[in-house]
Amino acid sequence: MKKPNLSSTRRQFLQRSAAASAALAASGSIVRAAHTGVDETLRIGLVGCGGRGAGAAIDALYADSNAKLVAVGDTFADRCTEALDAMLLDEGVGDRVAVEKDKIFTGFDAYKQVVDSGVDVVLLATPPHFRPEHFEYAVSKDKHCFVEKPVATDIPGLHRMAAACDVARSKNLSVVSGLCWRYDRGVKETIQRIQDGAIGEILSIESSYNTNTLWHRGDKPDWSRMEYQIRNWLYYTWLSGDMICEQAVHSIDKTAWLLGDASPKSAFALGGRQQRTDKKYGHIYDHFAVFYEYPGGQRVYLTCRQQDGCSLKVEETVVGTKGTAEVLATKINGPTKWEYKGPKPSMYRVEHEEFFRSIREGKPIDNSAYMLNSTQIGIMGRMAAYSGQTLTWEQVSGSTEKLGPEKYDWTDVPEPLVAIPGMTKFA
Repeated sequence: MKKPNLSSTRRQFLQRSAAASAALAASGSIVRAAHTGVDETLRIGLVGCGGRGAGAAIDALYADSNAKLVAVGDTFADRCTEALDAMLLDEGVGDRVAVEKDKIFTGFDAYKQVVDSGVDVVLLATPPHFRPEHFEYAVSKDKHCFVEKPVATDIPGLHRMAAACDVARSKNLSVVSGLCWRYDRGVKETIQRIQDGAIGEILSIESSYNTNTLWHRGDKPDWSRMEYQIRNWLYYTWLSGDMICEQAVHSIDKTAWLLGDASPKSAFALGGRQQRTDKKYGHIYDHFAVFYEYPGGQRVYLTCRQQDGCSLKVEETVVGTKGTAEVLATKINGPTKWEYKGPKPSMYRVEHEEFFRSIREGKPIDNSAYMLNSTQIGIMGRMAAYSGQTLTWEQVSGSTEKLGPEKYDWTDVPEPLVAIPGMTKFA
């Protein structure tokens, strides 16, 4: 099968492997009907019962009063129990958490059981490594999908996602991305004004996602190394994509959005581990600095850090020929000063409101182009930092490096080595 091509423009990005799409499409019928009945219940299945998954399920239930959560799945039974307990306590939607015992699924195949349990909508919130396989299966069974970010941790996985996105589009399925800033009203209006010329032509963007160290779930003597790595998935590149992909992809996505969802032509990067050097933190980095160059000549300077006791900053500062703007502060300092003063509903809630409305009205939302593009930009930055090499978009698009074990089992998988720039090779 010919590998889909992820190239340097958004239009070319959408050109996928026809063979892969046809093979997937053959496994399910084309979805045409809208869920328009006032009393018709939309049945939700949750795959991945961590904090983000439970939060997405609660937002989904608030978004549509005729929706019910009817199935959940996770690799671990305790995660299902914890998530359900938390959701049942929510006074606003707890009465619509209607998951019977036989609709709680665990293990590596839990996603299939959730998808096959009679649901209409699937929320995919497992560690990102599993996203391509889970999304591909959900689409093959005609399910509308909410897809958490990032959507892959390596390029072969991203190609797989791209082919499945084509199938979803052919079936008129809604695909909504967890890149939630796209649904923030203030950020959306700020970016639109910048794109309309409020600060002239964009010259550069300083993008920062500098925050503290995140959670760690500990270790137990009876855990295999596979279980340990999955429970502490943030700290393993095969599972999370490293912090630049797992967390800073939000910042990466806003910079791409500002530039019309273009793809950078090259990236040079620095990165490493200074504070999180203990073995328990796996092998990911705790800081990156990436210099992206775009085809139009614009430069994006990205810094991201997960270190305690350091200055915090999460913002995009845009420099134009006629002024500057701060995206998250929703302020523009151009020929005319402006600051967003409108309503600020939860972006997490808004994305689900639009998602469920699209299903009810039979007007599918397709966020696939930007979620694929932004995920690859994150992978590109990581690869440039790990290898110490300046990489082009075309080089990264052709990467054959496939992360993760060949099969999933409760075994003692090896501990990956920490990447050393100049020694770790780009694959």
